[in-house]
Amino acid sequence: MTGIEPAPRTKERAIQRYEQYLHGLGREDIGTVCEVAGPGAKKAEEQGFGPCTSTYVIVFQMISPEQKKALQTATVDSQRVPVRTLDKIEMPLEAVRSSATFSEEDLGSYTLEYLKNDYYVTDGK
Repeated sequence: MTGIEPAPRTKERAIQRYEQYLHGLGREDIGTVCEVAGPGAKKAEEQGFGPCTSTYVIVFQMISPEQKKALQTATVDSQRVPVRTLDKIEMPLEAVRSSATFSEEDLGSYTLEYLKNDYYVTDGK
C-alpha cells in the first residue's frame, strides 16, 4: 500500500476533478492539466500527437486571454451532468459555468473515467 486513499467514486468527485482541469487550463498549469488528463493525453500520444506537455502548450495558445481568465473560476453545474455509470461520466459543455462563452470547437465536452484510484479526463470532443 502506498498510503494514498482512493478518491470517492462519486459524481461530486468527478466534477471536482474536471474543475481542477478547467482551472489548470486557465492558469496554464501544465502539471495539473497533464495529471488530470494523463490517460487521454497518453491515448492521443499513441495516435501520433506529441507528449502531454508539448500538446497542451499548443492548446494554451488556442485559448483567448478572456477565456483563460474565465476558466480559472469556472464551475460545473451538477444538475447538467447526467450519470449513467460512476465509472465513466460525461461533462457536457452546457454544464460549464463561466464568465466567458465556450463552444464545442474551443472547449467541447469531456469524459472522465475512474481509473486506478481517481477520475481522469480520457476523452474530449
